[in-house]
Amino acid sequence: MSEQLQPQSELLQYPRLFGLIGYPLSHSFSKKYFSQRFAAAGITDAYYELFPIKSIHNLLILKVLYPNLQGLNVTIPYKQTVIPLLDELDESAQAVGAVNTIHIQKDRLIGYNTDTYGFEISLRQFLSTHAAQPKKALVLGRGGAAKAVAFVLQKMGIRFQYVSRQKSPDGLHYDELTQLHIIENQLIINTTPLGMQPHIDTFPNIPYHCINESHLLFDLVYNPEETPFLKKGAEQGAATSNGLQMLYLQAERAGAIWETFV
Repeated sequence: MSEQLQPQSELLQYPRLFGLIGYPLSHSFSKKYFSQRFAAAGITDAYYELFPIKSIHNLLILKVLYPNLQGLNVTIPYKQTVIPLLDELDESAQAVGAVNTIHIQKDRLIGYNTDTYGFEISLRQFLSTHAAQPKKALVLGRGGAAKAVAFVLQKMGIRFQYVSRQKSPDGLHYDELTQLHIIENQLIINTTPLGMQPHIDTFPNIPYHCINESHLLFDLVYNPEETPFLKKGAEQGAATSNGLQMLYLQAERAGAIWETFV
């Protein structure tokens, strides 16, 4: 049975409506973040809501149900599949091939990628605390977030290799990872949802016993603060960082695009 969306009348009272689309959305901090941000800025004519849609095509239904809808964040699993539904992409979204922010202007859907902004600043700050700078990285996952990470790594001159459940010409399967791969790639970045609420006991299948104090582990997951991926790395002596700062930075940039705050 297809999903039947019904408008929430209380959301129509706000002149400006924003929100997050994805499925599921139980892990998201976005509503809390934007609600607090609007309150702090004295913004009373805007509201932020979660829209857990089971099909990306329901984006077009949301647009009809809520004529006051002006902007959306996009999360798993729709960062790539949303693109054919958009009227325009900015340069960052075109370059990355993934969208995490939509601005609705004069009935047109314009896609942006603010993940690149948030990840680059977060990664540069993380690396600035370590004397040895990594030259090579492993990117765990092949989704829209992985594309944003790859874009930033290329910009920073860090060579990388994808690792996922599917073998490809430019990537490895998890089962192919060896001690040499781990030793050669001091930076390991998890872009998958493994470890995210509510599945907090899951983690990427990599040889953690090969990790040491020279490694840097970055997890785009921010809920919980320490995923099994980060915990296992820390137990081996690696430095770790989660995706919370990246979340705030990309959200701040999205808010600027929507002109809710600058």
